[in-house]
Amino acid sequence: MLTEANDIWVRYRLDGLEPSHGVEKAPVVMLSHALATKLEVWDPQIDALSERFQILRYDIRGHGGSDIMSGPYQLEALVEDAVQLLSRCQISQVHFVGLSLGGMIGQLLAAIHPELVASLVLCSTSYRTPPEKYAEWDQRIQIAQTAGMRAHVEPTIARWFTADFIKDHPNEVNPIRDMIGSTYEQGYAGCAHVVRDLDLTDKLPLIKAPTLVVGGENDAGNPPETTADLAARIGAEVKTVPSSAHLCNVEQPDLFNNTLLEFLTARL
Repeated sequence: MLTEANDIWVRYRLDGLEPSHGVEKAPVVMLSHALATKLEVWDPQIDALSERFQILRYDIRGHGGSDIMSGPYQLEALVEDAVQLLSRCQISQVHFVGLSLGGMIGQLLAAIHPELVASLVLCSTSYRTPPEKYAEWDQRIQIAQTAGMRAHVEPTIARWFTADFIKDHPNEVNPIRDMIGSTYEQGYAGCAHVVRDLDLTDKLPLIKAPTLVVGGENDAGNPPETTADLAARIGAEVKTVPSSAHLCNVEQPDLFNNTLLEFLTARL
C-alpha cells in the first residue's frame, strides 16, 4: 500500500493479528529496515509476530516503493516520515523495532516523540559514527553514484553475513543481494549521509521507553562492545545473537525471534 507522509509517498504493509468483533485492536510492532534493503527484509519475523501483534513495516524514503528525494537526507526527516505514517494509519503508539539505519531512526523517534514509543528494540545499530569512518562512508556514496549499486552487492553481503552462511544459505542470501542491487543510487546516497553524520550522543538520555539492544556476535561494523556501549548509555537490556553478523534477523531468525518476542510480550 502507498500513503502520503511528510510530502512523499511511502510504501507500507500492515500485517498480523486482526481484531475480532468486540475485541480491542492488537498492539502494533513497527519495523524499520536497514540501508539498501526494504520492508521484505523483515519477512523472517512476520509469522512469529503475527500471533500477538499487528505489524507495520515500511520502505524508508529512497528505498523500495517509497519516493526518492534529491540531496543528502536528514535523520529528522526520516523520523518525521515515520511519525506521519503512523498518523495516516491512525496508530497512536507502537513497539518500534529498528535494524541498522532503522535503529538510528528509532533512537531519535523515541527521544523526541516518547508518546509514540511503548518500547524500543535497536538491532545491529549505533548512536554515533566516529570521524575516522567518514571517509569510508564518502567512498561508499561515491561508488553508488559512479559505479551503481551492483558494485556494492558482494562487499555488503560479506559484511552482513558470516562466510558459512553465505555459502550454505543461498535462498536467504540471494534476496538480500537483489535488495542491495536494486536500491536506488540516489536513495542509498541520501541515507548514507545520515549514517555518516550520525551523532545521537546528546539524545540518548531522552529515551525513556523500555529498550532492548540486539547485535550479532560476528558483526564487524557493530561488534558486541559497541552494542554494549549503546545499551549502557540508554540503560537498556542487551542481547547478542550467536553465529551471526549484521543481519542477525535473517541469519539466525529463530534465535532473533525468540529474543524479540520475549522482550515484547513482557511489555504487553
